[in-house]
Amino acid sequence: MYQARCSAAVRSCPRVEQRRKHISTESRINDRIRVPEVRLVGAEGEQIGIVSIGEAMRMAQEVDLDLVEVAPTARPPVCKLMDYGKFKYESDQKRREARKNQVQTVIKEMKLRPKIDPHDYETKKGHVVRFLRAGDKVKITIMFRGREQSRPELGIRLLQRLSADVADLGYVEAQPKQDGRNMTMVMAPHKGSKPQRVPEPAGHV
Repeated sequence: MYQARCSAAVRSCPRVEQRRKHISTESRINDRIRVPEVRLVGAEGEQIGIVSIGEAMRMAQEVDLDLVEVAPTARPPVCKLMDYGKFKYESDQKRREARKNQVQTVIKEMKLRPKIDPHDYETKKGHVVRFLRAGDKVKITIMFRGREQSRPELGIRLLQRLSADVADLGYVEAQPKQDGRNMTMVMAPHKGSKPQRVPEPAGHV
């Protein structure tokens, strides 16, 4: 009775349940498939039909392949003859390739003042150009102080000027929006443009 209580406690343990769920995501192969019969698919995708698990295992051994359960919830479960090691290797390769080709979109931020001087403007614009060329989105923030808050048109004009200056590299994804003392706008690189990563210049802030 003590052993039965321990077994029940283990079954109800969240960590054990989580481990079982993780294991269940793996395909069952060969003698781990414990059903009386399966719907069998051949190595070339041909439909063999419903056979006993013993017959399916015999056929797999004859062609030196694994019996892999590919649809466990079907009635009866669907199994396929395949080289499971090769299948796992190719699947992992495809996942790695997909991750490699996935473009990671980063949002950079650039802050400006409404009455920015020409030199500072050119420097900030240069950073925005570099971000867009690298394939990153840019959140441009205009910071108002004191009485500048009553002149939102200054921020709008500055944002319009900047977006026009870099229009060949990106477009306005989120229009200018006032948020307290700040006004923000988001620019994104044109779709289909190839990222060009370049080293950040010394002294970049």
